[in-house]
Amino acid sequence: MNTEQPKYVTVYGASSDAVDDIYKADARQVGRLLAQRGIVTVNGGGACGLMGATTDGAMDAGGRTLGIIPRFMTERGWGYDRLTEVRVTEGMRDRKKMLADIAVGVIALPGGTGTFDELFEMITRRQLGLYKGQVVILNTNGYYDIMLAMLQNAYRQGFMRKDTDMKLFKVATTPEMAVEMVLADAAE
Repeated sequence: MNTEQPKYVTVYGASSDAVDDIYKADARQVGRLLAQRGIVTVNGGGACGLMGATTDGAMDAGGRTLGIIPRFMTERGWGYDRLTEVRVTEGMRDRKKMLADIAVGVIALPGGTGTFDELFEMITRRQLGLYKGQVVILNTNGYYDIMLAMLQNAYRQGFMRKDTDMKLFKVATTPEMAVEMVLADAAE
């Protein structure tokens, strides 16, 4: 009997379907690659956008998925019925905490303010020693170039330290690279 606990990787990303197909393709590939490695793909539980695409990729590859979604979103019908498991939280703060606490690593796909919020919270958690997993930014199609330039500017202006703060996250340009990076230290 296999008693090994499953590993979970949280994937943050857009809930909008009004994005270029290249982003959806990379999201599906991230889910597929995680599933092929026996990793449970975790996301915010939405049916649309990159969240839904990540779930589709994992499920199409025979993997498991976990959606963590606030009650008000389920009441609005925003949840995805294709998820293997759904956990409903009372609000957004509870959702973010659960998404972070369960993960051996996180991957940030392109997204909007919600994705930025989740990504920067995880970088800050690492900075404070509250999170040990990898934080990987998947820079599909150069989406994060401007944000990465802003972080470099923060370093140049003295607001971040290169020897520590600039090492709190990794940047990948392909789904394959992102999955390799996020799992690099998760083998223990």
